Amino acid sequence: MATTMEKLKSLSNAFYNEGLERAQVRDMTGAVDALKKSLKYNKENIDARNLLGLVYYESGEAAAALTHWVISKNLEAEDNLADYYMDMLQKSPGQLETINQTIKKFNIALNYCRQDSLDLAVIQLKKVLSLNPKFIKAHLLLALLYLKGGNWEKAKIESRKVIKLDFGNTTAKRYLKEADSMIIPGESGKLMSEAASENDEIIRYNSGNEMIIQPVKKSPIARSNSIWGIVLGIVLGVAVACFLILPQRIQSITTSNQEKIAKISEESDAKSAQIVEYEQQIAALQDEIDKLGSQVTDYEGVDSTSGAMNSLMKAVNIYMKDPDNIQAISDALSNLDLDVIGSDVSPEFTSLYSYLMSKVGTQLATTYYENGYEAYKNEDYENAITNLSKAYQYDNTNVNTLFYLGNAYYNSGDNDKAKEIFDAVITNFPDTQTAQAAETKIAEINNSNG
Repeated sequence: MATTMEKLKSLSNAFYNEGLERAQVRDMTGAVDALKKSLKYNKENIDARNLLGLVYYESGEAAAALTHWVISKNLEAEDNLADYYMDMLQKSPGQLETINQTIKKFNIALNYCRQDSLDLAVIQLKKVLSLNPKFIKAHLLLALLYLKGGNWEKAKIESRKVIKLDFGNTTAKRYLKEADSMIIPGESGKLMSEAASENDEIIRYNSGNEMIIQPVKKSPIARSNSIWGIVLGIVLGVAVACFLILPQRIQSITTSNQEKIAKISEESDAKSAQIVEYEQQIAALQDEIDKLGSQVTDYEGVDSTSGAMNSLMKAVNIYMKDPDNIQAISDALSNLDLDVIGSDVSPEFTSLYSYLMSKVGTQLATTYYENGYEAYKNEDYENAITNLSKAYQYDNTNVNTLFYLGNAYYNSGDNDKAKEIFDAVITNFPDTQTAQAAETKIAEINNSNG
């Protein structure tokens, strides 16, 4: 009778086979779903994990791919295809830089979308796809922006590109259907309302791949009646003008001309005032353009999330080559601040970061603590604060790290921050001598403020 573990492995292999079949026909969405189920039943299924990384890579998500390959490498160090995939990236430094630029520009496009700056978002997404034409998420977002802007043909083009990359992508198929529903068959790019307003005196029909446009024929009798009607109207019009209208018309010309002159004068004054108003509007728009230009520069120059990804990938690369080189790993992570990037990072980033910390976090914390404590003893409180903060980030179980960090803030004159740290000592490490010492420090700060 098969054990539970054997049943789970069997289920995992079944979903792996399904994922492999879907990947072979470029049903990337279905492949990802199947392979995630495979890993759910057996996290150590190396073939499924490597294939999932490869599917992510083919979908333009290199960071997610690298996460699974690193985990696979650590689960099975020898004869692992993950080595080949990672070597493929490491041997091409330019490719890593392209990946970083892709992530950075895609995040900028997302920020523009949140700010409703859709034209700027389209520009950034085009840059992303010029760097990575396989990035499915970028194609989908660009198609959605085209749909929102009424560019149905462009939306169809982007949706078809996604379907070519991922046959099972239901989102792309839904976008394509939406764009098709807004376009008349045989008249690409033309809305229903536009077609309805066209001249009713022509007939359109398709002949093969060509559209025939033919005017409606009218009978000779109808044309003849129309001509005689025109002639009769002209004769009657001349008679009325000669006997009824012409004398009164001549009499009113002088008065009418005077009124026109007055009206032209008023319009001239109004246009002068309008020109002044337009000049003011132009000045206001120029100020707004300058402000938007400044924002674009800021987005191009600073992006903490992509910087964090770059630091993490560099640290992982060092760890794979030399796990004992703690100093180099520490230097690579020196600019990575989780408090700054907050919740903007992807689940794959968090998973990879947590895995790296499980391997080197304790050693990093020890290195930063020793450097911070040495700086504290030498009254170099600025460096002490920097190093002790990092030490507590990597190991939040060391009460001494937090207490000395509070003392460093206190001795540097930042009493508010010192109180915040001492409060954390009391909260996180209650019923300890260090917590009692922290209470004493808070009392000293309060007395000095009083």
